[in-house]
Amino acid sequence: MLTTFTILADMAQNVAGDALTVNSITRIGAEVHGYEPVPSDIAKAQNADLILYNGMDLERWFDQFLDSVEGVPSVVLTEGIEPIPIAEGPYASQPNPHAWMSPENALVYVENIRKAFVELDPDNADIYNANAADYSDRIKAIDTQLQAELAAVPESQRYLVSCEGAFSYLARDYDLQEIYIWPINAEQQSTPKQIKSVIDQVKANRVPAVFCESTVSSEAQEQIAQATGAAFGGNLYVDSLSTAEGPVPTFLDLLQYDADVITQGLLKGGAE
Repeated sequence: MLTTFTILADMAQNVAGDALTVNSITRIGAEVHGYEPVPSDIAKAQNADLILYNGMDLERWFDQFLDSVEGVPSVVLTEGIEPIPIAEGPYASQPNPHAWMSPENALVYVENIRKAFVELDPDNADIYNANAADYSDRIKAIDTQLQAELAAVPESQRYLVSCEGAFSYLARDYDLQEIYIWPINAEQQSTPKQIKSVIDQVKANRVPAVFCESTVSSEAQEQIAQATGAAFGGNLYVDSLSTAEGPVPTFLDLLQYDADVITQGLLKGGAE
């Protein structure tokens, strides 16, 4: 069983339990948008029973990759999710693909995984149904926890400034205003115009802290922090988990870690 990136692999393994083994095509720390598959990826996929992918144009390489793996079925996991369109830039009006950053959406991912596994392996349907129900309960619990944690940030400080516009769903769920340098990591070379726009917005709204993501350079965001007096709050995880020894070895850890970093950054920056 394969997924296109590590977060989906963790979700799928939670539903699969011991009945299936799930692996990710992209490695830990890899940038999923512009990933370039290697021959060993194709070899793994040819032996897979099923490939799970995000869709919403996240994996821009996936259609060509799938053409190289004849006969292996695939399932898109964002089926049933209402996309948030990208507001500007070359991808304007296209869906923001980072739907998993909303715990509410994550429940849809889990249900789509459950249905895919039951169809693939009906003999173990009871296992997948029970595991999906348990995992969904844990996602709901962390959603409640994140609501309470992020609600502690005063309304005037509730700005999430990131390198990539990867937090639209999280910002919607937790009533945060989103500002970013570039909309999609496919354009991770920031332009002077993009940087100036963010500097102006951070100054105008007196944003206390800015953030970046673990899979890209934070240099531009640190430049923005220096120019505005905002604190650099740290790197958030979006497109990849960490190693087992790192801060976000699971998807639920990722949600908790990001909420902690955002809350602490905004509260600490606002107090300075």
